[in-house]
Amino acid sequence: MSNGHRYRLGCDIGGTFTDFVLLNDETGDFQVRKVLTTPDDPSRAVETGITDIDAELHGFLSETEHLIHGTTLVINAVIERKGAKTALITTDGFRDSLEMRREIRYDIYDLSAVYPEPLVPRPLRLGVPERLYADGRVRVELDETAVRDVVRQLRDEGVESIAVALLHAYANSAHESRIAEIIAEEAPEVAVSLSSEVMPEIKEYERTATTAVNAYVKPLLDRYVAKLEQRLTEHGMENGLFLMLSGGGVTAPETARAHPVRLIESGPVGGALATAHLGEQAGLNNVLMFDMGGTTAKSCLVEDGRIPITSVYEVDRVHRFKRGSGTPVGVPTVDLIEIGAGGGSIATIDELGLLTVGPESAGADPGPVCYGRGGIRPTVTDADLLLGYLDPGFFLGGEMELDKSAAEAAMQHELAGPLGLTALEAAWGVHEIVNENMASAMRMYVTEKGGNLQDAVVIAIGGAGPVHAADFARRLGAREIIMPRGAGVYSALGFLVAPFSFEAARTRIMPLDRISADELREIYSPMEHETAAVIERAVPGTEITHTRAADVCYVGQGTALRIEVPDDLSPDSIRNAFLRAYEARFGTAYDDMPVQIVTNRVTASAASNALKVGTGFPESSRRLENARKGERPAFCPTAHSMVTHTVYAMETLPAGSRFDGPAIVEDASSTLIIGHGASARVDGRGWLSVTLAGGAT
Repeated sequence: MSNGHRYRLGCDIGGTFTDFVLLNDETGDFQVRKVLTTPDDPSRAVETGITDIDAELHGFLSETEHLIHGTTLVINAVIERKGAKTALITTDGFRDSLEMRREIRYDIYDLSAVYPEPLVPRPLRLGVPERLYADGRVRVELDETAVRDVVRQLRDEGVESIAVALLHAYANSAHESRIAEIIAEEAPEVAVSLSSEVMPEIKEYERTATTAVNAYVKPLLDRYVAKLEQRLTEHGMENGLFLMLSGGGVTAPETARAHPVRLIESGPVGGALATAHLGEQAGLNNVLMFDMGGTTAKSCLVEDGRIPITSVYEVDRVHRFKRGSGTPVGVPTVDLIEIGAGGGSIATIDELGLLTVGPESAGADPGPVCYGRGGIRPTVTDADLLLGYLDPGFFLGGEMELDKSAAEAAMQHELAGPLGLTALEAAWGVHEIVNENMASAMRMYVTEKGGNLQDAVVIAIGGAGPVHAADFARRLGAREIIMPRGAGVYSALGFLVAPFSFEAARTRIMPLDRISADELREIYSPMEHETAAVIERAVPGTEITHTRAADVCYVGQGTALRIEVPDDLSPDSIRNAFLRAYEARFGTAYDDMPVQIVTNRVTASAASNALKVGTGFPESSRRLENARKGERPAFCPTAHSMVTHTVYAMETLPAGSRFDGPAIVEDASSTLIIGHGASARVDGRGWLSVTLAGGAT
């Protein structure tokens, strides 16, 4: 820590709650806070949480080195179509690439398949005369007069942001750069996004779509960050705000404003980082993140301590299980699966008369029926309350009281009555369906990635994650669950372990049998200087390290695998790394086929302080009985009825203690359900490890 600072603050804005973790770097202790998200202005929820913490630790922001902030603002703007009025300037004749997509159907048997509407409507997609060859040589010079006419037309249309994506700009950025200069002259108030800066990679559709997303959210994020910085300044914190990137790194507001598309999964990535950190601390090789919040559930398999990263990610899918039905964004992103299954997911009866859950969510406003804020349709949280899993008087540590009678009435009226069930049976149906939805999505995700769930330990985090973790794990065949202290806000804690980092990519197709290590070094060296400059602006004087990666495939293939590039840059070493990765993914590899690099990548990272988290838990000499809060009936799937569960307070569970289910463990941010036949133990950090019925001891 520097300049007498002793705190670090993590803040995660979700669809329903905004979570805070304040970490004391001197002692390792941390405080947590949850407040309802304010969808109309998310920065208000941030200010509310900071004000609440300040009431207990007056002036803490002046002693806080930085605030690491993750947000769903970018992804929500895309999904809800609430971004800026955006235009696209492209090579003459290519204005429809956003609508033509890949010219293939994501479901070959669905002749009426639909796709997300392009973020830029056709009248605002305009071409200009220019043309490059694929190697970057100029075939047709840029017609600057035509560019000025187009920019003036768009300015008069009231466009707020312009995406520029020329056909081969990844190979030569000169024409795009000149268009940006003309826009600055003719319409200086309009935001500009260049594909040669946002995603300088091959694949016309993916590059254009990514640049369009960047342009669409750029004015929105710029206004939001400015407002948030102003609020922080008013509370005594200046120049300490940093934002979470989708790829697991942290960057300064300046970089985030220029590349907002890199924040597309800014919020969910915190859970993956926290899970990897927890797995490392616990000595586990394979851990499965299960992060269920108020609006969505996220899951990610971390094998051998490595968070999976993908270079092309899809958002806004029309069908959540069908790849190709969404909008691709070609930026570094933690490879996780996210579905509309959270505590606020609304349960309904579909046109076939079947019970269904999500993806529509009650969000923070009005929220579930039991919140008493105007909700009328039952949600997963309402079901969990009726099942006895939640204490109506101890939600958010007792700061919010839940209305069980209202939840039961809504469940009876909307679901149980029409289905001929009791309210309890309908509630269990909601609980089961949402668990199966998540487990089905995870099984498909792991199968596609060639992963293995056999020895994975489920890390249950998020406000609703521990409530559903046992049944979710059972459906996947997992045998152990870990619930860390502060599980309900663990994503925000994950932000604090993220390094300051930035990735650059350059497409250059190179058969491995025609290049040398020296040629690769000449390609990577300027990329290393470029990424280091971004880090240096964010954290001056820090030590910077670089990692190299490449997208590699067989010659003639359309899809490449991202692999780490060995330090010696030897083409033989790269080929061997690719063959190992290919065999792991597809079960076999072909060592007699030529291999090529498609895109080179460099990530610069700043050295960061190790996260020290103290336990703050009583010594093991304390009795388990002291943590016992009492008993309450909760639904047991084995007995298929309400049975008595012992209730424990997590903050007073003594280290080394053991107990069996049925039991419920509560902390201020989440609740863990330990079913019949399961056993739990508390380690020295206060983490709960649960062995499920039938699992190994």
